[in-house]
Order: sequence, then C-alpha cells, then structure tokens
Amino acid sequence: MRIATTVFLTDETISPVRLASELEQRGFAGLYLPQHTHIPVSRETPAPTGDPLPREYGRALDPLVALGQAAAVTERIELGTGVLLVAQHDPVVLAKQIATLDFVSGGRFTLGIGYGWNVEEAADHGVEWKTRRALVRDRMALMRALWAEEPTGYRGEFDSVGASFAHPKPLRTPRLRGADVPHLVGPRTLIGGGAGPKLFAHVAEYADGWMPVGGSGLKETIPQLRRAWQEAGRPGEPQVVPYAVHPSAGKLAYFADLGLEEVVVGLPSAEETEILRALDAHADFL
Repeated sequence: MRIATTVFLTDETISPVRLASELEQRGFAGLYLPQHTHIPVSRETPAPTGDPLPREYGRALDPLVALGQAAAVTERIELGTGVLLVAQHDPVVLAKQIATLDFVSGGRFTLGIGYGWNVEEAADHGVEWKTRRALVRDRMALMRALWAEEPTGYRGEFDSVGASFAHPKPLRTPRLRGADVPHLVGPRTLIGGGAGPKLFAHVAEYADGWMPVGGSGLKETIPQLRRAWQEAGRPGEPQVVPYAVHPSAGKLAYFADLGLEEVVVGLPSAEETEILRALDAHADFL
C-alpha cells in the first residue's frame, strides 16, 4: 500500500521544498495539500472538525504554488490537492494552472476536489451555496474541454468557453469512461466528501475515484460506490483513497483487506522538527 501524506502548510510551518525532499528521501508516496483562500472573521458556518477553527486554516499556503515548489525538488512522489475548491476559481485560469503543474511535474499531479464547507468563504467568491455542486460539475466539464487534444468548446449552465488552443496538456493518459463520453481526460481526479448517492453519482460521472476523510465505514460504502460506477457504465473499479488518516497497523491492514492501494496520512501543521518526528513515527508503515 502506498503511504502518502497531507498537511496544512503555512507561513509558520516547514517549507514545501524541505517537506517534499524529506518525503521523497524517506520513501513516502506523495504530498497532498488542502486549500482555503481565506477564513472570514464573521464566519457563522460551524467547522466540520469543531470550533474553534485551528489557526492553520486561515494561514494555508496556496496549494498549487506550493506543489510547484515541491515538483521542482522531487522526481517520484505524487503531488495532489486535498481538496481544491473548484467553485472558488475561474475555470479557464484553473485549467491552465493544473495543466502546467501536471506538465512540469512529469504527470505526477492528482486533482483532489471538493465542494467546501465554509459558506462565508464561498460567498466571497460569488458562489451560490445551493448550486455549488452543479457549479463544480460544470467547471470540471469546461476544464476537460480545454484539456482535450483538439480545440473543443463548452457551454454549460454556469460557464462557457469557445474552442481554443490551450497548452500544455495534462500528461495523464485518457481513461475509458463510457458510451456517451468515451474518455476522461486530465489529471487523476478524486472527489472528497461524505458518502451518499449524489456524491457517488458525481464520482462515477467525471472522476477517477473517491477521497473519504478518515476512512471509517468503508466496508459498507465502497459497494455503494461500485454500484454507482457500474450503473454509469464505467469499466474497472473506482479508486478509493482514505484521506487525513491517523494510521495504525490495524487500520492499514483493514484498508488493504478492502483492496485499497493508497492511503493519505495526516501530519501536524508544525515547524520542521515536529514534522520530521511525525515522519519518523510513520516509518514503520512504509
């Protein structure tokens, strides 16, 4: 099983360059970074992990910029977002940023996306909360149009783009998707969020798999995801990558028994010495 990591990198923690170098040298499989553009002081939305909200949420580095630094000092580890808030981005600009990062990293980028939990943060980006899932779906389709090999236009409910010359292209091989849209193009895409029919339908429609936080209850929910995948006509199996896991030998064995091939363990948002101690503690799981 591949053991990747996630951490809130901030202006007060270990640097992306130092952490990425240590992960590669120690044999970890990847680095996934979360995103919050800002945390409004007037926030009324309860934090999913409970309040008070940890300090690092309002100090997080931009994940794509930080992963660009990580790409420059590594050759092997996967570089990903966990999760990128697609609704909060101009999709034409975001498509360029993602394709560039995937290109300069040699095809090592994984696009972990989510719908968000902070209503006030999203509102500052002009996002209507009730339609954010449909907005993300629309923007993912637009980005796939820009990533297509030939100039391809897209007109959706929220956004549109004319057929365009848009390079570089993501390097990941197109994946067989189904009869209506034969191939899924772009980087490996995982959708984060709680289990349910709506989420699983979106995973089956336009992603490669699911990124469940913590990974509890997977024995019951993975069969539901697989049914949605099969009903959508997708070949093979959806990828399931438990995220921000507190690892133990038993938990990793449980994931392996479920047929999972990758897990993302959480690291503390901390300075270098504490981060390196955490990596030492996880060494036995590699």
